[in-house]
Amino acid sequence: MQAVWDSEAGDFTPWLAKEENLELLGETIGIELELEAQGKSVGPFRADILCKETTTDHWVLIENQLARTDHTHLGQLLTYAAGLEAVTIVWVAERFTEEHRAALDWLNEITDERFNFFGLEVELWRIGDSPIAPKFNLISKPNDWTKLISGAAVRFQPHELTETKQLQLEFWTELRTFLEQRHSFIKAQKPAPQHWMSFAIGRAKFHLAAINNTQDKRIEVSLELVGPAAKAHFHLLHREKEAIEAEFGENLEWKENPNKKTSRIILRHFKVDPTDRAKWLEQHEWITHKLEQFHSIFAPRIKKLDAKEYFPSDEPA
Repeated sequence: MQAVWDSEAGDFTPWLAKEENLELLGETIGIELELEAQGKSVGPFRADILCKETTTDHWVLIENQLARTDHTHLGQLLTYAAGLEAVTIVWVAERFTEEHRAALDWLNEITDERFNFFGLEVELWRIGDSPIAPKFNLISKPNDWTKLISGAAVRFQPHELTETKQLQLEFWTELRTFLEQRHSFIKAQKPAPQHWMSFAIGRAKFHLAAINNTQDKRIEVSLELVGPAAKAHFHLLHREKEAIEAEFGENLEWKENPNKKTSRIILRHFKVDPTDRAKWLEQHEWITHKLEQFHSIFAPRIKKLDAKEYFPSDEPA
């Protein structure tokens, strides 16, 4: 690697921060990343690359090395974790020592779901005169099951994990398995005992959601818009309502929610019972198909949205 880049800060970090390389890194660890900054100060250190996980808005901090791992970088990673309330730490190096791989495994075991530690070795491939292509090899990753159980224990006392919440957890766990077996481009987050699951769509402040409503006997899929520009983004998309619904082949429910932080574009499926396990496969097929539709239709539009192009005065009275 040092034969390709002269320096870590001046060459390797900018290369790794390129969109196509972050996309490949994100695919390796199962997180969709959006670059926030390079050389960002966290406590007394400067993090190489700071990203946001587009689904949750949680910080993802990337520390990279041109050589093998060392104690100095491990200490910096611990400082970063201490300085951020919810963070994923990604340590990229040419080679991991066994001691540092074991240290990341230990950190994943003793921390709760707010903190995740990944270790990746990077290889460089070139065929003939083609550009250099990276290959990331996963050396250490969080134990999803352990994190899920510990996270549930923090959020819910044992008597609060009701039969309904247990059912929700199993419903989303099976949906995640279904998506993986189908090789869908939709990537599920960790299942949790709640009535929704979120999915990335390629930009922070936007995400897809699937809803499991056991009371009203329905399931639904939606695009969720959050943040200060949510209302502007909602209206810009609403201007394309006719074209969007023509692509879907059915009508959607457009909810600006003026007095709430989140605007939503929804497709509901009524007269289904999420408590009926025998029907879960049909429900998971519907959710998956609609999530893929939402992603294919909305993702290209979302990437082009600019809140500055929205002027309320342009809306019809």
